[in-house]
Amino acid sequence: MSNAKERKHAKKMRNQPTNVTLASGFGADRGGMHHFGGGRPSQSQKQELHSGTSQQWQVKTGPHVLPESDVNEQSSSKTMFKKKGGWKAGPEGASQEIPKYITASTFAQARAAEISAMLKAVAQKSSNSLVFQTLPRHMRRRAMSHNVKRLPRRLQEMAKKEAEKAAHQKKEHSKNKCHKARRCHVNRTLEFNRRQKKNIWLETHIWHAKRFHMAKKWGYCLGERPTAKSHRACYRAMTHLCLLQDLSYYCCLELKGKEEEILKALSQMCSTDTGLTFAAVHCLSGKRQGSVMLYRANRYPREMLGPVTFIWKSKTTPGDTSEDRQLWIWLHPTLKLAVLEEMKTTCQCSEPVKSSVCVPDPLPTPAQEENQPELADDKIGKKRKREDGEEGAKRTKKIIGDGTRDPCQPRSWLSPATGVVISDLTMEMNRFRLIGPLSHCVLTSALRAAPLHTEEEDAEETPHHWWRDTCRSSDGVILHQRQEAVFQLLGGISSPAEIPAGSVLGLTVRDPRVNLPPQRSRALPHLERYQDNEQVRQLLQEGVPLECAHSFIWNGDICRSVTENKISDQALNRMRSELLVPGSQLVLGPRESKIPILLIQQPGKVTGEDRLGWGSGWDVLLPKGWGMAFWIPFIYRGARVGGLKEATVHSQYRRSPNIPGDFPDCLAGVRFAEDQAKDLLEKYKRRPPAKRPNYVKLGTLAPFCCPWEQLTQDWESRVQAAVPGAQDDPRRLPGVPCVPEEICQPSNEAGTSENQPMKPEVTGCEAQARTDTVLGQGARESHVAAAAGSQLCVLRNRKLLRQLSAWCGPGSKARRAPCGGQQELTRKACLSILDGFPRALVWVSLSLLRKGSPEPRTMICVPSEEDLLQLSQDQCYRGPRESKHSDPFKSLILKQKEKKKRRNRERDAPGSPAGAAPATGPEAPTKGLWSGPLPGLTSHCSRLLLGFVTQGDFSLAVGGGEALGFVSLTGLLEMLSSQPAATRGLVLLRPPASLQYRFARLAVEV
Repeated sequence: MSNAKERKHAKKMRNQPTNVTLASGFGADRGGMHHFGGGRPSQSQKQELHSGTSQQWQVKTGPHVLPESDVNEQSSSKTMFKKKGGWKAGPEGASQEIPKYITASTFAQARAAEISAMLKAVAQKSSNSLVFQTLPRHMRRRAMSHNVKRLPRRLQEMAKKEAEKAAHQKKEHSKNKCHKARRCHVNRTLEFNRRQKKNIWLETHIWHAKRFHMAKKWGYCLGERPTAKSHRACYRAMTHLCLLQDLSYYCCLELKGKEEEILKALSQMCSTDTGLTFAAVHCLSGKRQGSVMLYRANRYPREMLGPVTFIWKSKTTPGDTSEDRQLWIWLHPTLKLAVLEEMKTTCQCSEPVKSSVCVPDPLPTPAQEENQPELADDKIGKKRKREDGEEGAKRTKKIIGDGTRDPCQPRSWLSPATGVVISDLTMEMNRFRLIGPLSHCVLTSALRAAPLHTEEEDAEETPHHWWRDTCRSSDGVILHQRQEAVFQLLGGISSPAEIPAGSVLGLTVRDPRVNLPPQRSRALPHLERYQDNEQVRQLLQEGVPLECAHSFIWNGDICRSVTENKISDQALNRMRSELLVPGSQLVLGPRESKIPILLIQQPGKVTGEDRLGWGSGWDVLLPKGWGMAFWIPFIYRGARVGGLKEATVHSQYRRSPNIPGDFPDCLAGVRFAEDQAKDLLEKYKRRPPAKRPNYVKLGTLAPFCCPWEQLTQDWESRVQAAVPGAQDDPRRLPGVPCVPEEICQPSNEAGTSENQPMKPEVTGCEAQARTDTVLGQGARESHVAAAAGSQLCVLRNRKLLRQLSAWCGPGSKARRAPCGGQQELTRKACLSILDGFPRALVWVSLSLLRKGSPEPRTMICVPSEEDLLQLSQDQCYRGPRESKHSDPFKSLILKQKEKKKRRNRERDAPGSPAGAAPATGPEAPTKGLWSGPLPGLTSHCSRLLLGFVTQGDFSLAVGGGEALGFVSLTGLLEMLSSQPAATRGLVLLRPPASLQYRFARLAVEV
């Protein structure tokens, strides 16, 4: 037998017990094989077999050692060769046979050991599979794992034993319970309350989480964009239909006190140069909503805090004889802390008072969560009857409002000197925004005015005592009926933009869940019904009457009562199921809730001359706890829901700054730019150098941030240098870092200078112990500017903006003095503006002349005379092209890599110590980014840099590329003075990752 068969036999006997033996030995088996080959035993072999009675032929086989008989017969096996029909004898003719008799006791003992080993091996499982998993696939059936009778009968007993064994050895329940256990009401509420410890949830969070990509921003968990492709659909909704947004994350600050004291304190934080203030006549009466730019006290035009909107409580409030006024200020959450601290300082509010605002219950501790009763395994997913002792059991309350705030933290502050009280009403109200021409149709279809409380209902018990008292007053009934009439007139208006901007309408409505339609439909206006109505014409001209601006939502006690006495969805659905006629109107009687709301008109686009009124709509303010009760009815009337992305697109198409990214002179805007630059830099470094753009060769110094401070400084230095006696070289400006000539000078198109290695100055790179990236430079600039009171500001003087808007327009009319007392575009007029704003930025809108889609951080540059001449000769001229720059850091990066490799080889050498730490040298510059301080920002490329784009994309509203951004006021005046009248206002745009310039029209819209 071959060695392979010997190894196979040894492998089979390896795991057998030691008492298992072979009857005739391995050698006997081999000898027996000669018998099948036809050989005859020799005479010596016969004698050996006859004398075998006293000799045992059983040989013990070890796991790795063959018996001696096998070793002795290996030499004789060489004479055997395989022929057709079996093994044949060799030339010597030697063969062997099995013995004629054996010892019965020994043979039986050996066979018994083999049988017991075989039974043990069969009974022992060789894998972790269950019984039903060992069956062939064609014999498997569904539900075999828990229904034993589906198995074959021969395997049912084993399956029962496995089931009993699994029941006794059940593992402990993990903290992550199954889906049905998490959906249990008690556990689900606890889990949702726990998840709101870090980020605040809006009342519509669960609805958004199922349909939106969620983002954690500003301490909230907000819907960023829909999961479905809906960019164009949302634009159509804003233009022709209705778009719904949840703005409940906006913060509300309440000021209560005497009108004179409030206006005296707030007048220090705003200026009449930027527009209307808190003392505007229409706003002060409570008839309109106003907007204002806030600054630190007496620091205008620098140290801006941010834009806010405000509403005064109406003076003509029935039953209110108090002289105190009430003011609500709505602002973005990133501006809240700075504005609140400044208001507390100006109003001298230092003493915290016990707030009357409903404070949510504190979140349960981990120990309390463990003590909560859990459902048994057999009760999960099954209904159970309520026991008598559970009627008074206290159930876990759902958090409504801000669950992250400490209950002991003060929410109101009192001024002992002025008597003004400042309260933080964040998350105490819901604010929904409806955008589009059908927004008022959605409101009139989804909402119904609350029915008056009759004398017949007085006998019945009602939880809404405030509404009963209001209906007993004749003035309250007349006011409610007039508000209802004005609200119904909104159905005959084609667009909300026809109503005066900021109109406020108060109303008390019934529960919108009662008249919820069975199917989703689209609300349409009824223009023919109010075609020749004199009341509609009066509403469009004068707006909402002053007395109709009253709303009970200003009363905190009434809002808390409305929230606490709300009928749950479960009780409402149970009452619907008990109706005799399914689908009929549900009548709740005096138990029905009456909800006070406030409607505020949003004017939409108010700047410029084109598309005025686009994006107008209504804002709805309602008490907390009623978010989903109003959200679903609005959707069922045809409103489409948008997120943060749609809000950005809405502000971009209105050509208005977006909060907080478009406020570079505000602390919130600076922090937003730092976070955005950090994210973009990390994303850039994750890509390999060959798959990312080299911004150094593209001539882009700041691809991830906009260095506004250095931009304004460079332009100020350029103007100061443009005086008689200055240096002849315009690139060498005082205050601008000196840069090697070969770095500033771009290479030709063929790239001849790119192939020549150039060494940057030692003072810029190698002398520094740690090279800073552009991100670090921008962050350091912003922190220094915020701390030391930077001179950077944004021009918001409306008079000067109108002057710039007239100068930016093309034609010869710009040089003549227009009507309204505006000046001509002269050197003297420009210097008078620069004296008050030496380092100012101007908000501009840009529209491309030809193809192109701008993106954020696109460079706005000044075209040369050759560019304008070539454009006038060829109207299809798409623009110049920037020459590729050389990379002065290429050799430095290669040296850094060689040093790093050398240190790694020395560290891994045999003679080096084993635990030696790697040497920490200067951080290597990132390939493709400018390292160290930025050189001259304005003159780094072939075209002078004027500013940057903050918002830009292809606009569906105009069918072309549009952008919004900031330019230097000094650079803008310099460009307008040098350009001819026919081409005044033309600029060049170049994206950070491109060399192509494209022409665009610049405009300042007021």
